[in-house]
Order: sequence, then structure tokens, then C-alpha cells
Amino acid sequence: MEVQRALEFTLSVPFPSPLNARIAHGALSPDPEPRKAEVSKELTVVENLLHVRWRAAEARLLRVSINSFLDHLGLVVETMEQFGPPVPR
Repeated sequence: MEVQRALEFTLSVPFPSPLNARIAHGALSPDPEPRKAEVSKELTVVENLLHVRWRAAEARLLRVSINSFLDHLGLVVETMEQFGPPVPR
């Protein structure tokens, strides 16, 4: 019997402010993983950083989840730039 080790990937995304990081967290958190038993995703915010950690049993599932998240993240950032709160300078 072969024991398969879980794969893990972490990403930290800096935002201009803690408010922007919390807004992104709120926009990205509601999406559950379609194959929850095989892929898990955990989002946390520390100051102006959005931290994301994935765990998956297969590299293909991990890649699909990360690519989907990055697509959504891009939309969130574009929306925040267009309509979001003013960015502190």
C-alpha cells in the first residue's frame, strides 16, 4: 500500500492597505473548493497581506485550484482599482 503525501502551496499577496486585504479576503472566501475532500484552501489576513494556503492530494487538482483563485484574484483587484476605497499613499 502506497501512502501519498499531500502537496502544499502558499501565497502571500500584498495590498496597499489592511482594508484592501480584508475586502479581497471577503470577496474570495465564499468560493468553496469543488472537490473539498481532495483540495483545501485557507485564507487569512495579516495587516495588508492576504495569505493563502492550499493542500491537495494531486498536483493537477492543486494547479486547477490555484489557477482559478488567481483568475478571481485578478478580477477582485481590477474591481477594487475601479470602484474600491481610495488607496492610501
